[in-house]
Amino acid sequence: MIVAENISMKYRQVLKEIVALKEISLEVKKGEVFGLIGPDGAGKSTLFRILTTLLLPTGGRASVGGFDVIDQYREVRNIVGYMPGKFSLYQDLSVEENLRFFASVFDTTLQANYDQIKDIYEQLAPFKNRKAGALSGGMKQKLGLCCALIHKPKVLFLDEPTTGVDPISRKEFWDVLKRLSGDGISVLVSTPYMDEARLCDRIGLIFHGGMLAVDTPDRLSRKHDKKLVAFRARDMYRLLRDIREEPGVYSCFTFGDSLHTTFKENDYPVERFAASLRGAGHTGVEWNEIEAGIEDYFMMLTNDTSDGTGY
Repeated sequence: MIVAENISMKYRQVLKEIVALKEISLEVKKGEVFGLIGPDGAGKSTLFRILTTLLLPTGGRASVGGFDVIDQYREVRNIVGYMPGKFSLYQDLSVEENLRFFASVFDTTLQANYDQIKDIYEQLAPFKNRKAGALSGGMKQKLGLCCALIHKPKVLFLDEPTTGVDPISRKEFWDVLKRLSGDGISVLVSTPYMDEARLCDRIGLIFHGGMLAVDTPDRLSRKHDKKLVAFRARDMYRLLRDIREEPGVYSCFTFGDSLHTTFKENDYPVERFAASLRGAGHTGVEWNEIEAGIEDYFMMLTNDTSDGTGY
């Protein structure tokens, strides 16, 4: 349903050229939930805007539902639903007025496609006369999804739809996405939350405009081939600095209350290193070997593409 082949995007400024995307290629199947994972500035929103015909790429080609995003942009717009990262509905219109407006844009009605949005709209119904700008974050998210689905799209683009939304609303939102994919709708969603990434059928890791890896969440986690150790101590900032200065360390990043550390050699003597940290004056030093997750694999890949200090 979505095919991107070597998509590139460059912006020209007065003194330099900005490369937003570097030959991005991906495919999304019918009924698949595909997650795009990457930090701010990685190129996620730029790719979404190209695939939804809002931007022209400077290189490569792409199609959605079999239609070329440049030559057949009208056909593409008729079969896609798009939720941008920023709430973009009319805040001075009520919930129902927004829905009726977006239905009219696609020459349909709320009643004609009610079965598509019924589960979500029932949660919005008590607030149907409230202005969109006065809704909570979770309700704004639900209204945005309803408007994106009002014309029964075949492909749904969701750009960080749950950012700033409470955990319960996030779970409800993903329950809806699973139902939509079960109905045959293809979903391309970007998210900064790794727990959401694990709910996708496949994910793509994007960094500095380039696609680093594409696979299922479980397979990506298993591709982490370095020993991974979690360190803790009283002075975590000093511990981070000293671990990164150790020649045998490959990478070290903060994860919650510990420092996830990988080593250049899998037989690196961790116990001896921990003893040296204690000898250097660190107190409360603890360590344990752990299983890698998607975050750890992503960090390992970005360490390979950066200057070795992480990002």
